[in-house]
Order: sequence, then C-alpha cells, then structure tokens
Amino acid sequence: MKAHLAAHHRLGQPLPQRIAIVRSLPGLGDFLCCVPTLRALRATLPEAHLTLISLRNAGSFVARFPHYLNDWLEFPGYPGIPEVPVSSPRIVSFLANAQLHNFDLALQMHGNGTYINCFTMLLGARLNAGFFPAQMYCPDRDRFLPYPEHEPEIWRLLRLMEFLGVPLQGDFLEFPILQSDWEEFKAIALVHNLRRGNYICIHPGASVPERCWSYRYFAAVADTLAAQGYQVVLTGTSSEWTLTETIVQTMQFPAINLAGQTSLGAIAALLKHSRLLICNDTGVSHLAAALEVPSVVIFTHSDPRRWAPLNRQRHRIVVNLITEPEARSLRQGKFSAPLSQPTPAQVLAEVTTLLQQEVAYVS
Repeated sequence: MKAHLAAHHRLGQPLPQRIAIVRSLPGLGDFLCCVPTLRALRATLPEAHLTLISLRNAGSFVARFPHYLNDWLEFPGYPGIPEVPVSSPRIVSFLANAQLHNFDLALQMHGNGTYINCFTMLLGARLNAGFFPAQMYCPDRDRFLPYPEHEPEIWRLLRLMEFLGVPLQGDFLEFPILQSDWEEFKAIALVHNLRRGNYICIHPGASVPERCWSYRYFAAVADTLAAQGYQVVLTGTSSEWTLTETIVQTMQFPAINLAGQTSLGAIAALLKHSRLLICNDTGVSHLAAALEVPSVVIFTHSDPRRWAPLNRQRHRIVVNLITEPEARSLRQGKFSAPLSQPTPAQVLAEVTTLLQQEVAYVS
C-alpha cells in the first residue's frame, strides 16, 4: 500500500495497469541493467501488465523473467534509431496495433530521448514518462527527467523510478538459471571433466570488436592460470569460435573451447560453478554480476563509469593506461580511436586479488 501511495504523484490515479516499456537495445547487458527497474515496477504495480517493446531477441529474456514481464512486442524501427532499418509501412502498422492495447503508461527507457520520445508518444498511452536531453524540449515536466548521463547505466534507469515516486528494490542484477540450463551444463561438465571451483572462464569476444583485448594477451593470462593448475574454459558465440580457437592455438597449455556450443542459460550455469570470469566489457560481465561470480572486466574502448559492475570488491576492472588526450576523449564520451591496451600483468594482478579473496572467505 505504501508503495502504491508513493507512486501516485507522477503515475496518476488510478495507477496504470497496462504499461509499455520501450527499451530496444541489442545487448544482454542492456537488458540485465534494466532488471532492477523492472523489479521496482513490479513491486509497486503487482497486478499490472508489463509489455516490453524491444528487439527480436527480447522474447527469450521475457520468457526467463515472467515474474517481471508479461509479454513483448518487436520494435519496428524508427528514424534515428540505428538498431533496425527504417520501414515506414512497418512502423505505421506497428503503431496502429500498439494503440489497440490502450496502454495506461508508456515508459521510455531506451536512452536520452532525442529520437525515441516521438516513437514512445505515438504508442497512444494515456500517460508518457521517461528521459529527455537536458537543455532541450521536455514532453512533460512532471514525468520526464533530464537524462542522467554521468550515472552508471543501472542507476540511470533507477533515477527515473525515483523521479516517478516508485520505491526502489535494490540495484542488484538477476538472471534465473532454469533446470534445463543445469542439465545442459551437467552434460558439458561430464564431457570435459569440469570440477566446481577448479576452472576459470575466459570470454575474449565482445559485441563491438573495438572492445576486444588482444588475443595474445588473453592467451598469456590463460597460460599463467593453467600453469597454476586451473582448467581454462573459453566461452563465446558461434561467430567468436575463430577468436577463441586462435587463443587455444596460441597457448602453451591446453584449454577447453566452448564457443558456440552452449546456450545463454548453460553459460550462466557454467559461470556459476567457475572460480571466476575474465572478459571484455560486454554482456557476459553483467551476467557474472547477476550471478555474483567474481570477475575481472577489461575496458579498452568503452566508459567504465557507465558499464562497470557496481560491486568493485567482487568485480575488478582494468582500464587502459591512457594518455591525456585519450583521457579527455573519455571525459567527453568520445571513443573514436582505439585506446592503449592494459597489460597481462595488470589483469593478472586483479585476478590474483580475487583468488586470494576467495581463499580468505573459505578459510
């Protein structure tokens, strides 16, 4: 009841029961970072019907989070949004269908709103809320917040909930592991003789190639860990198999290449029983955060202020040693050229810290 009362001011009365959530971003991390916001919405509006408007791969996420989301609609594209090619007939057809849902509230959680706010308001909801670019047009001062550009991604979205009067339910991430995921993992573990806590996962790929650390550096780190007695397991998508196999061939010690051989759920189960994860700044780093698996995340071409895991004890970040011009580029949010790469020694130092922490916890 208190949660309902707190939300009355900006969500209106009666509280909305049919809600569209616009977040049409492609990455696993993009979805996981909005889970704390979905949790807050569900706690305040337990009977509401929440519809995610997102890209084609959203269906699997919605199926994994039925306690937060009821269904989804595939984003049709819109001018200025690069993820989907623009097709005017498709957009018109989608909007006509969306308006039949009679949404009480459309939440724009895609970005700063420069282009997507127009799309959101064309959904025909009774109320609209979200972000707008500071110093630019605001659709509704009561329900649109200046985009908090300097916050971590998770907190950008949570600031909107605070603004709307929705009580927060923590900023931790979640990723449910299903029984079918465990069964798939058990089969993999049996084939490769994986023992809980005795293997380290390395995920050398990324959705953007510029975010990938040197494969030779990954191989050097993997060899060091293998020499210490750990099994090394390389993970990735099928399109990243060549990268992971190159690392295996570069290494002096044997490693297990599982790229393209596991579902997302099986990777989650694999991570859950691993000692730790080493990866680039990509979706799997957020998966490790959701599963509370220690990780070392390497940043070479993205902003750690926005995308680094919030818990810096369990999750260590390694940022390149940058020059002053590069630092200025980072502060301005510009990443037009590759930055200097961290060294294997830097990464191994953070790995050692995490491994020692784990020993301390156990003892």
